[in-house]
Amino acid sequence: MNQNELKLSYPFEGLEPEAGFALEVVPGVKWIKMPLPFALNHINLWLIKDEFQGKKGWAIVDCGIAKDPVKALWEEVFKNELEGQVVTRVIVTHMHPDHVGLAGWLCDKWQAPLFMSMTDYMVSRLWTANAVAGAGTGGDMAVAHFARHGLTDTESQEKIRARAAYYPGLVSTPPAAYHRLMDGQSLQIGTYQWQLISGYGHAPEHMALYCPALNVLISGDMVLPKISTNVSVFDYEPEANPLPLYVNSLTKYQHLPEDVFVLPSHGRPFKGIHERIRQQQIHHEERLAEVLAMCEQPICVSEVVPKMFKRELDLHQLTFAMGEALAHLHALYFDGKVERVLGEDGIYRFMKI
Repeated sequence: MNQNELKLSYPFEGLEPEAGFALEVVPGVKWIKMPLPFALNHINLWLIKDEFQGKKGWAIVDCGIAKDPVKALWEEVFKNELEGQVVTRVIVTHMHPDHVGLAGWLCDKWQAPLFMSMTDYMVSRLWTANAVAGAGTGGDMAVAHFARHGLTDTESQEKIRARAAYYPGLVSTPPAAYHRLMDGQSLQIGTYQWQLISGYGHAPEHMALYCPALNVLISGDMVLPKISTNVSVFDYEPEANPLPLYVNSLTKYQHLPEDVFVLPSHGRPFKGIHERIRQQQIHHEERLAEVLAMCEQPICVSEVVPKMFKRELDLHQLTFAMGEALAHLHALYFDGKVERVLGEDGIYRFMKI
C-alpha cells in the first residue's frame, strides 16, 4: 500500500464480495465485483433497493463487459441477492465497456429501462453500430492517430488495426430508448434521493450519484482510491484537451462531507474524498511539470510514454498510456507553454516555448 492509500480509510478492509454474491455496504446498497480481462482486473457494480413504476426490487448501477462468464455471474447474483424480487432499472455512469457492456442484455432480460447521460448513451449506440470507430484504441483511424504521435512499428500497428471491433466486442447494443440523466438532477431510487454530478475528461458526460441521507457517493471512475483516472486523447477527438476538464470536474465534489463513503468502480470503498482529490490535483500538477521539462528538446508522445510510465506495458495499456501522455502535452500546448510541429515524417513533436 502506498503512502497516498494510507491517508484514506477503508471501512471494509479485508472484505469483498465473493463471485456471484454481494456485500451490503450501507442499508439497501450492495457491492458486486465482476472480472475484467485486463491488467485492471475487476469492476465494482452496485445494487440499490428500489421501487419503480410499481415494481419492487433492485436498481443496478453499472453492468460489466458483455462476455458470457460475466452473464453467468450475473445469473448467480440474481439467484442469490435479489431476495425474490426483480431488477427495476439499469443506471450507467458512463459509456466505457466495463460500465455499459451488459446494459442491453440486462434491460432486455428484466424489461427494465436504462438511465444514462445523453452524450454517453448516444456514443455507446454509435460505437456498437459502427465497428470502424474502434473506440479510440483500434482500427485504421487509431493506427493513423497513434502514428502521428510516434507509434510506427508495424507489429503494434497491425495489432491496433485488428482491434477495430474492440468496443462492440465488449458492449451489447444499448436499448433503443433510455431515460436521460443530467447534472444537478435528483433521482429517487427507492426511499432515497440521489443527486447527479456530471464529470468530464474521462468520458464524454460521466454521472456520479450522491445520496445525502446515506452519505454515500457512487463515484464511477471519477474518483478512485488507488489508481489515477485515465484521461486520454484518442482518434475520435484528436484535438481534445481533456485534462483541464477532468481536474475542473473534481471541484464539483468539494461540497461533499469529508466522511462521505465513496463507492468507486475500481479498488475498495473508502473515506477521505477531499484528501484523494488533493492527491489527484497534485499528481497532475507534477505530471505537467515533468512533461514540460521533457520538452526542452522536440519530443513526440511515444518518447514521452516510457518516461511517464516506467513499467512494461502491454498493447492495451500502451494505447491508454499514449492517450494520457498526449492529454498532458495538449494541456501544455493549449495553455501556450509548448509549441507543436508536424515533422516531414508525419509525426507531431512538442517543444517548450
